[in-house]
Amino acid sequence: MTDNSLPTRSDRLASEAPQRGKRGVVIFFRDLLIIFVVALLISFLIKTFLVRSFYIPSGSMENTLLVNDRIIVNELEPKLMPIQRGDVVVFRDPGGWLLPQAAVQQNPVAAGLDWLLSVVGLSAPDSNDHLIKRVIGLPGDHVSCCNALGQLSVNDVPLSEPYVNLPAGASAVSKDNFDVVVPENSLWVMGDNRYNSKDSRYNGDTPGKGFVPIDNVVGRALVISWPLSRWTWLDDYPEVFRGVSPETK
Repeated sequence: MTDNSLPTRSDRLASEAPQRGKRGVVIFFRDLLIIFVVALLISFLIKTFLVRSFYIPSGSMENTLLVNDRIIVNELEPKLMPIQRGDVVVFRDPGGWLLPQAAVQQNPVAAGLDWLLSVVGLSAPDSNDHLIKRVIGLPGDHVSCCNALGQLSVNDVPLSEPYVNLPAGASAVSKDNFDVVVPENSLWVMGDNRYNSKDSRYNGDTPGKGFVPIDNVVGRALVISWPLSRWTWLDDYPEVFRGVSPETK
C-alpha cells in the first residue's frame, strides 16, 4: 500500500528551509556588492572633485614636507576657490620641469591594489608626474630677490618667510637673484628648501619660462596625513603676505 497522505506543515517548512538559506546568502552578497559599488563610486567622486592623496617624492619642501610624507589635497582650489599667496599647491609638470621617470615595476597583486586605492584617492601612483611648491607670486605680481637683507619682495614689499629652510651660514632666501613679473593666468612658485629646489627660478629655459599655468594646478595641500606622527594642517602663512598690495593689472 502506498502512502498518499498530504505533507504536513512541518514537512513543508523543513523542505523550504535550505532554499530560504540559499536565498539569504545570495541576498547578503548582493547587498554587500551594492554597498561596495556605491562606496567605490562615492569615493571616486570625492577623489575627482573634492580631495585626493599624494606622497612627497623629494626634499624640495623640507622642512615643511619630508620625503614620503602623504598629503591630502583640496581639489576645490583653484576650481571654485581662488589661489592665495602662500598656498602649498600640487601641479602637473608644465613641461620640462621633471626628468623622464622610469616605470615602477609591481607584481600584479600590488599593482591591482594600488590601482584600486588610487580610484578612491588613497594612493597616488602619479605622484612622480606632479610637483609641489609654495605659491609666491600671483598673476601680475612683481617678484624679486634679493634685497640688502637677503629678503624676497612681492610688489616691492619685502617678506619675512618663517617657512624657508636655509643651509648653515646662508642669509639670503635665494642663492640666485631674480626679478620677474608673473604673466596672466600663471603662478611663480618656490620650494621651502630654497637651496635645494628646482622651482620657478630654475626652469626659465622650459616652454613656460618657469611660470606655472593655473590650469595645471591640481589643488592645495591641506594636511599631512601620514605618518601619523607628522599629522598636521599645512599653514599658508597669510601674515607673511598681508602687507602685499593686490596684484597689478
